[in-house]
Amino acid sequence: MSPSAELRDLLAIHLTPGVGPRLTAALLERFESPAAVLRATIAELCDVPHIGPKLAQYLTRAAGNPEINVELERVAKAQIRLLVKNTPEYPASIASIPDPPLLLYVRGELTPADACAVALVGSRHCTDYGRRIASRLSAGLARAGATVVSGLARGIDGVAHRAALEAGGRTIAVLAGGLSRIYPPEHKELADQVAASGALMTESSMAQEPLPGLFPARNRLISGLSRVVIVVEAGEASGALHTAHHAVEQGRTVMAVPGPVDAAASAGCNALIRDGVALCRGVDDVLEELHGVSAVEQAAKTGAAPTPTMEKPAPPSLTDEQRRVWDFLAGGARTVDEMAQQLGLAAQQLGAGLMMMEMKRVVRRLPGNRYERS
Repeated sequence: MSPSAELRDLLAIHLTPGVGPRLTAALLERFESPAAVLRATIAELCDVPHIGPKLAQYLTRAAGNPEINVELERVAKAQIRLLVKNTPEYPASIASIPDPPLLLYVRGELTPADACAVALVGSRHCTDYGRRIASRLSAGLARAGATVVSGLARGIDGVAHRAALEAGGRTIAVLAGGLSRIYPPEHKELADQVAASGALMTESSMAQEPLPGLFPARNRLISGLSRVVIVVEAGEASGALHTAHHAVEQGRTVMAVPGPVDAAASAGCNALIRDGVALCRGVDDVLEELHGVSAVEQAAKTGAAPTPTMEKPAPPSLTDEQRRVWDFLAGGARTVDEMAQQLGLAAQQLGAGLMMMEMKRVVRRLPGNRYERS
């Protein structure tokens, strides 16, 4: 189907260098329609705040830009949909944020289920701990019916998308660059899988390179799509913290996964928790934010298998024997007899170990000679 005249006009404005969402909104407010913007004189355009003579000249020539037809051909060939702000197809969650894009490029499908979306973001240079936790969270959320949103980057993002797909769930990847320039290139196959089971999304034109300055703007769309944003693992200077800040400004819930206090990879997460964001210990915490129910209750509603609570990092001061006890207690409270039998430890040896762990405040004793993690 041929694009409408209005869509061509919108695309002409979108492809004009130097015109972003904020200036586009100002132009449409002043001239009321894309066609009127393109018909305006240089003098009329310069009356709009932050529009100078050079940019005004670009806009007067925008309707004749040959790149419009090239862009439309790229869109059609890649089976991309252009979603226009203030139309029913445009995501309401994005429309509600400050400075929403004029156009969104989408490959795949957005569904009503995406209204319950959770973003998982974190470091590109993540640790094994970060990968493990991101995978468990993403898979558990996908099984509970949430759409997992991330940025297709290396590290936590890629882990989150893959885990959601493997769990049979939906996932949306928001890119900084154009959809004909998948970045990083090694994630092209992953991008195809995401599009088949969810959607790829960007505000950038098809051939736009993923320049560093575009990633902060991309992050506002990740948080904008989501009801909850979880920072899984992030250092003090991680870009994932920008997503968290956007989420706060947009009124979204921000959660952070704790890490060891001396781990640089988790310094950003620990600082967020210190500053008052919600602690994320596992899927239950997220579902309570979303629905006010636990993972078990949500699984009963959806018919999915409940997801185990996320593993806490083992305290670094444990001996090998104490680490075995710690791992065994991941399933919940156990009696001393159960631990002795399953771990093959003598009662006296186990009792001494538990006493030391209790003194370290990593386990606590319960009635009935049972122990659980603190």
